[in-house]
Amino acid sequence: MTLEQIDRAILKELASDGRCSFTDLAERVGLSVSAVHQRVKRLEQRGIVKGYAARLDGAEIGLPMSAFISLFPINPAEPDDYPKRLEHLPEIEACYSVAGDASYVLRVRVSSPVALEELLQKIRESANVSTRTTVVLSTPYEDRPPAV
Repeated sequence: MTLEQIDRAILKELASDGRCSFTDLAERVGLSVSAVHQRVKRLEQRGIVKGYAARLDGAEIGLPMSAFISLFPINPAEPDDYPKRLEHLPEIEACYSVAGDASYVLRVRVSSPVALEELLQKIRESANVSTRTTVVLSTPYEDRPPAV
């Protein structure tokens, strides 16, 4: 699916500032407000713009610890339905199906090492997997906009 250059410009602006008004967006990309509004609605309808969200500071909301948890099936003959088995755990922010030794990698956010240990136990029990955990020490950047 190819995108027009003006749609790419709109997407670039929205990715860096999802709260940008249609007036500001129109000014930045050189279109009228109504033209920008129509294009954004079309990008949303096509599923290119999937939504808008606030990025929260984990430490400020009591969840200062992030980790990546790789999942390894204990019994490869079991169904590959780990995302379904784990969707009830709100600490899991993202679930990635990956190539390599692991089947999935989870991005999680918790309040403490004890909470991480408890979450690991819940994951192992719910999905019947073994895990490998990488604790995040710091995050120089994340959620960077894609190079549209």
